Amino acid sequence: MQKIVTHLWYDKEALEAAEFYIKLFDHSSIDSVVTLNDTPSDTPSGSAESIVFTLAGQTFMSISAGPTFKLNPSVSLQVICNTLAEVNHLWKQLSKNGSILMPLDTYPFSEKYGWTEDKYGLSWQIIYLPDQLISQKITPTMLFTGEQYGKAEEAIEFYTSVFANAAIDGLSYYSEDDEQGQGGKVMHGMFNLEGQNFVAMDSVIDHGFTFTEAISFLVNCDTQEEIDYFWEKLSFVPEAEQCGWLKDKYGFSWQISPTIMNDMMNTTDRVQLDRVTQAFLPMKKINIAELKKAYEGQLEKE
Repeated sequence: MQKIVTHLWYDKEALEAAEFYIKLFDHSSIDSVVTLNDTPSDTPSGSAESIVFTLAGQTFMSISAGPTFKLNPSVSLQVICNTLAEVNHLWKQLSKNGSILMPLDTYPFSEKYGWTEDKYGLSWQIIYLPDQLISQKITPTMLFTGEQYGKAEEAIEFYTSVFANAAIDGLSYYSEDDEQGQGGKVMHGMFNLEGQNFVAMDSVIDHGFTFTEAISFLVNCDTQEEIDYFWEKLSFVPEAEQCGWLKDKYGFSWQISPTIMNDMMNTTDRVQLDRVTQAFLPMKKINIAELKKAYEGQLEKE
């Protein structure tokens, strides 16, 4: 099981978006679709649709849970391409009816590169690197801007200290004579957490957006001790703690989730699923023992 999963929040379009994305990449599929009833969202029905899907062999999750949070370019998905044909195809599909942030063009770091929001609001960076061995096709990329500007390197060091299997793979910095005054800040920082690649960058430009719950990283945990560890290390904003979600000191959202939740969410027993849903919604940090009781119907007997 993939340890860290990128999670996307949509108003109503999670399944539609996932179905669109899996058509663009090989080794992709919709893996599960679960409707959670009586969730605290702005959806008219009070329910949320949770999707697990695979893109290019990587697991992603998404949810349709109302308009509370909006996707923005503070986190984007960088796609490495070995051919110009793939670059052009992905760009055509992902930029259609979207919003182009950096046009598809030649840049000092790539013969062909572009940054766009797709029609669902998710941001993509498409980059042509013909000589690079692709071990991970899609890389979540964090942009530290606004109040978080200049903290990319600190965040990389922090995240790699929290996870046991982690490494900083490379840091490049803006030159001291950078025309925007970003000398010494991170232009491109690569790091690895639990076998997965991530990128972090600084930007002094006031983009008008910042990290929100619209994109979070879900950490699968096997034990309560593991949940307790990540909760203690990462949670920094007590008022943001809700049903396994937390915010770290950089304002980025994480979900600390027990691996058994995957099986529980895929039960075919609607009553059982509703019991589990009603059990975890009031929780802040997830309690595995209480979840098991709900799943087995023991809470109703107490």
